[in-house]
Parts: sequence; structure tokens; C-alpha cells
Amino acid sequence: MMPWLRGWVLKVLRNAQGFCGPHGQQPPLPDPQKIVATWEAISLGRQPVPEYFNFAHDVLDMWSQLEKAGHRPQIPAFWWVNGKGTEVKWNFEELGEQSRNVANVLQDMCGLQPGDRMMLVLPRLPEWWLVSMACIRTGAVMIPGVSQLTEKDLRYRLQASRAKSIITSDSLAPQVDAISADYCPSLQSKLLVSDGSRPGWMNFRELLHEASTEHNCVRTKSQDPLAIYFTSGTTGAPKMVEHSQASYGLGFLASGRRWVDLTKLDIFWNTSDTGWVKAAWTLFSAWSNGSCIFVHELPPVDAKIILNVLSSYPINSMVGAPIVYRMLVQQDLSRYQFQSLRHCLTGGEALNPDVREKWKSQVGLELHEGYGQSKTVLICANSKGMKIKSGSMGKASPLYDVQIMDDEGNILSPGEEGNIAVQVRPTRPFCFFSCYLNNPQKTEASERGDFHIMGDRAHKDKDGYFWFTGINDDVINSSSYRIGPVEVENALAEHPVVLEAAVVSSPDPIRGEVVKAFIVLSPAYSSQDPKKLTQELQEHVKRVTAPYKYPRKVAFVSELPKTVSGKIQRNKLRSQEWGELRGNPQKAR
Repeated sequence: MMPWLRGWVLKVLRNAQGFCGPHGQQPPLPDPQKIVATWEAISLGRQPVPEYFNFAHDVLDMWSQLEKAGHRPQIPAFWWVNGKGTEVKWNFEELGEQSRNVANVLQDMCGLQPGDRMMLVLPRLPEWWLVSMACIRTGAVMIPGVSQLTEKDLRYRLQASRAKSIITSDSLAPQVDAISADYCPSLQSKLLVSDGSRPGWMNFRELLHEASTEHNCVRTKSQDPLAIYFTSGTTGAPKMVEHSQASYGLGFLASGRRWVDLTKLDIFWNTSDTGWVKAAWTLFSAWSNGSCIFVHELPPVDAKIILNVLSSYPINSMVGAPIVYRMLVQQDLSRYQFQSLRHCLTGGEALNPDVREKWKSQVGLELHEGYGQSKTVLICANSKGMKIKSGSMGKASPLYDVQIMDDEGNILSPGEEGNIAVQVRPTRPFCFFSCYLNNPQKTEASERGDFHIMGDRAHKDKDGYFWFTGINDDVINSSSYRIGPVEVENALAEHPVVLEAAVVSSPDPIRGEVVKAFIVLSPAYSSQDPKKLTQELQEHVKRVTAPYKYPRKVAFVSELPKTVSGKIQRNKLRSQEWGELRGNPQKAR
């Protein structure tokens, strides 16, 4: 918040203790729309970022005060259900009290000081949102992780991050206990979210019940660290990216209004795991705009559960990965009525145009695709009210100067495929990650002149729309033809027999490398003749794309390798294909 606005808001919010206007009347509270508009101007880069900012204090507590004064409707700020009849509803005032409780637990029982790191690995439980806010209140740096992490994953992350504390549930505690203390000397406290007990762990719910609701929020600078995310690990070991209090706390407000189309009347559901960056995107997008976050425990993600929830609850906006919508359009959507749903979003991987068309024709709503990374907020998006070109990621966010560049750092013309790049000099966008922690070589290697190379490939058309091709290492060079795997995967996904598909290069003695498709069949087609299906799919791709792009090799598999965040690991399939020839297609010639 700008210094003058901060002072003004704090002054009028203390109306119970002080200033009275003429005739002893209290002055009106500031209009929340004006406050949010000021934040949006900062979020869009139109006003400078303030020196100090803390999301819990400057946003969550502001909405709490405005809520008490009647400037926000009586809808929850957080609404959690487990599908078994249990619900949790908190307004902003209750969220503030609960998160102050947790902040005292982190400070008093875990000994966390500003800058200390806490690994946060929980399924979709209300405690995840409370601990996230408590970390911000105390200045501790949160390190979210998905609940599917293995012992090896946890050990790597605890070692690399030097986390001082971890909080998790019953399902993951045994994996943490299996890690020798010698591997993680920094780890000093372990919190368990459970109704039971476990040796060596403090019971979080018991501590929370005993903790005070009085807590003084730490004053944080805008550039102080807020969170560390590990990258997906689609190419190599996961890397740590650090975000600041402002990059996430202020960076998502504009996308929350323009892409998610949120207001203080809306209820927003994100089906993602809490360890994915989209969970944080939802948190900061929704609460900065005064919206309600809806959460279903969803263990595991199930298409029929999602459709029943959309039919039963007044959810206005929903975001899910493309695989979620792919699952949904395979159901009989005519059986469901979504009375409140008005806006749908997706991201995380390229959206198959066929899925978008099916969703639109059956539900009557567009799918607004967005593109970003763990290093950024929203980079490109199909914003509300914008013309959508099916298969495109949309246009660049106003926060970023996004270009397509060749490997030498030259900006390419429309239609030319190259590296997605974001300008970081002379001024680095405030909503860009701070650095790759403990890896200056990686940070330096990712830059070309004034731009940061994102590691993905795309082209931009003459209208400024971006079209995703794939991760740099995924592009296939067959007989001098460059083939993006996403286009072939999209073509395959249009065929009714395909549930999921991944496309990679495979060695070929004549062409150097060819397209190979790994396909998970829809259950109804799993017993059909593989040879006949292969020919049918090859002919289908020839018709839908250029003939040279069809998969000359096809393998039917029961599942595809994925990262813990759910992204397909083409690099594993590619390594499987190349073996000792991996990385050197010339040897196959």
C-alpha cells in the first residue's frame, strides 16, 4: 500500500479510539474499491511498490475491519468441505484470529524468527491456509510441497532449503521420520496436523487450542522473502525459486481481477493440490479482492465429485488443470446444472483445443487459459472479455514485456518459434522471482542480455497472442522438421480413444529422430486391437496436423510419468527411448 494510503486507512480503521468529525460523528470508512484500485495500480506497475508490505496485515486485516463495518457482504472468506458432511466457514475476522493463533505457535513453540524457513506439506486441509498466513505474520518463509512427496523428495527439499520446521499430516510423517537427522541438521521442530499423537512431533491442533489470539504482525519490507517453491523437475532436479512479500502479495491482485474476474461477492474454487503454485495464486488473487476461497478435500480428484460440487454449491469461478477438464468432458454433462458458475480457468499445461470446445458447447462457458511458472505470476492469459483463439495462451500480462527470442537473444518476428523471454533489465518486474537460491550459475545462464529465458518455446502471432510449443528440450527435430510435442498431443487428444498422451523424440537411423506417442486409452477402448488403433491414430494426426508430424511410433501405456505437481515428464520418456544415445541424436543416424 502506498504510504499515504496506508496512513489514511490505518487512521480511519482506528475510529473506535479516536477521531470524530463534525457533531461528534465518525467519518466513513474508506471505500474498499478505491483501496483495491490502488493495489491494482501497483500490481499493474503503474505505481511504485511501497517499501513495506505484509499481506496478512495490509490485506487480510483490512478486509476484517471493513467486514466488521459492513463494507463486505456476509459471505465466508474461506469455505472448506470434505464431502462427508463436515464444513468449515470463516469470515475475514475469524481468519485473522485463527492465523494469529498459529503465528504464536510458530514463534513460541517452533522458535521461528523472520527469515527462518518452514516446509508446509499438507493435503487440502484448512490448516494449510492458516499456516500460510501465520508464516507471513511472523516473517517466516513458507516452502509448500505437494502431499505426494516421497521420502527421497522430502530429504532433498529439507537439505536444500535448510528448513527449520516442517508441518505435515499423518500420511507423510513416517517418510519424514525415516530421514536421518544427520541429513537435515537444520530441522528443529516438527508439527503434526492430526487428532492423534506421534513420538517426536508436536500436535498442532492441541497447540492451536492453547495459543493466544493476540499477536503483533512483523513489519516486513516488500522485498523480504515470502515463499520458496521448488520447480517441477521436468528437466533435471527441482530448483528453488524465491518470491518476495510483494511479488506474490501484490502481484496477483491484477490477475485476480482481470483473468479470474473476482469481486468481493465471488466464491472461487481451485482444484489444485496445496503444493502447486496455483494454490498460492488462488490465495493471493482471491483474498486481495475480498473473495471467498472454496476448498474440497478431494482425495483423490474425481470427475463426478467435481461436477456434483459445482451443482451443489454457489461457486462462481473455478480453475483446474487441463487434465481436470479432460476428465469432466468425458462425463454426461447434460445431467448437471451449474446455477452459479460463470467463469472457468485453466493452466499448468497446454489446453487441448478439443477440450475447450467440448466444455464450451456442453456447459456454455469459455475456458480461459493462462500461462505462468513458479518463477512468476501470470505471464500470458486469455482475460475476461478478450477474444479467445483456441489453442493460444492469450496475450502478455501488462506486468511483463514478453518476447520470443532465438538462442542468441534476438527478438523474432511474428510466426517464428523461439524461446519465451521476459525483460528483466533495466528494471526487474517486482512480481518476478528474486533468484534461484544457492544457484547463481543457473540464474546467470537463464539470461540473454536484458531478458530472462523462461525455458519454454512458443511463437507469437501478429495480434500478440502466444502459442505454446513445448519445453526447450521437448522439441523434436526430424529430417530437419522441428515438431512441437504439444501440437501432436492436442491432435491425439481430439480422438475419443485417447485419455492422455505424451509425445517425445525417438531415435531413427534415417531421420535421426521421429515422433513417438505414449498413449493412455480411455477405459471404454482399452480392449481394442492395438495395431488397428495405432493406424487409426496415425491417420487422424495426419488429417488434423501436417503429415510429417504424425507419430511414427506409438506405445499404449497404463499411465504416464509425472512430477509430484502433476506435470508429464517427457524427459523420462525421452531418456527411456534414447538410452545411451540420449542427448546425441547424431549417433542414431
